[in-house]
Amino acid sequence: MDKVVATAAEAVAGIRDGASVASGGFGICGIPAVLIDAVVEAGVERLEIYSNNCGTDGVGLGKLLDRGRIRRIVASYVGENKEFARQYLGGELEVELTPQGTLAERLRAAGVGIPAFYTRTGTGTAVASGGLPWRYASDGRVAVASPPKPAAEFGGVPFVLERALPADFALVRAWKGDRHGNLVFRKAARNFNPVCAMAGRISVAEVEHLVEPGELDPDAVHLPGIYVDRVLPLTPAQVADKGIERLTTRPRRGAGRGA
Repeated sequence: MDKVVATAAEAVAGIRDGASVASGGFGICGIPAVLIDAVVEAGVERLEIYSNNCGTDGVGLGKLLDRGRIRRIVASYVGENKEFARQYLGGELEVELTPQGTLAERLRAAGVGIPAFYTRTGTGTAVASGGLPWRYASDGRVAVASPPKPAAEFGGVPFVLERALPADFALVRAWKGDRHGNLVFRKAARNFNPVCAMAGRISVAEVEHLVEPGELDPDAVHLPGIYVDRVLPLTPAQVADKGIERLTTRPRRGAGRGA
């Protein structure tokens, strides 16, 4: 039952070229930064990534993107990464844009054994009818477009069928965790991390504060250890190393008046 591993390299062992990887976080909040760095160091290529976004330039998943290690990504929001746009429009990267709630549910469905589900989100749009550009050719033509999705009506209301999104591996970050893999997430970091962990065939969690089994209040556990295979305790320096996507400040009170 003790799922703790000693190193980040051990935590990501087994991720091979061409693997699918679900990665938690929103922007760069709650991202498994240490595990992503270990994947970078492992040198694996042609990855298929499932994540809300792809980090920012040179941060988080952006490190894999900068090195050309990502072949395809299923994501919801990609507007903070210029290299992402360059690779996508240049035909180097295949992108399946998915509505944010649909993406979360596709990951959750994979974790609970639901192969597909119907949703109203995307009905009447190219999400349902197909034709969204997944990959461009080098000359700007659409090389691969999204296919139409099955549709049905329930009570006279149209719905579109979305498939679950199981991943070979999942990488997540938790605020607290015990040796059995029970996890607690902190505030906004409880975003895509739980559903990503649920979707992974092998799920790996980097944990800011490791506690012993029994120390976590069962009612406070956000994700039970049944979904987690490996736990990597972080050092204090790794815990403190958190980026800010957009730093916004205001002048100090009294600034400019001799204060």
